[in-house]
Amino acid sequence: MKVIMGSDHGGIQLKEALKTVLDELGAEVEDVGCNCTDSVDYPDYAEPVAERVAAGEFDRGILVCGTGIGMSIAANKVKGIRCAVVSDEFSAQMSREHNDANILALGERVVGAGLAAKILRTWLTTEFTGGRHSQRITKIDRIEGREEG
Repeated sequence: MKVIMGSDHGGIQLKEALKTVLDELGAEVEDVGCNCTDSVDYPDYAEPVAERVAAGEFDRGILVCGTGIGMSIAANKVKGIRCAVVSDEFSAQMSREHNDANILALGERVVGAGLAAKILRTWLTTEFTGGRHSQRITKIDRIEGREEG
């Protein structure tokens, strides 16, 4: 699995901790930054992650900021992205099974490294169930203008 990740200054420590989980799962990882604790703007990191996932260059994306909220708002502006802010394992599972989320947003100030690792493992190993959920994804695609109908 190819995974692209990014963070702002508020999520850099958690982003780095999650690389261990990705390595254990055998994921091929690209980190687009940030790589400092100086204040930066989260859209500058959310956009390239979202664009490259939407383009099919990566299977999934991971974004980390203080809460995960700003990153998810920015990422969800890109057509084809379904970014879910998650702070528990059940939501991680459902975001994949029912919503086919292709980007996970986490908040470093919301979840600790241990819980974030569990969330990430669940999110990466859960498949989309399709079925009735597929028609819902199609409706989302129609809302954002990706599909006629």
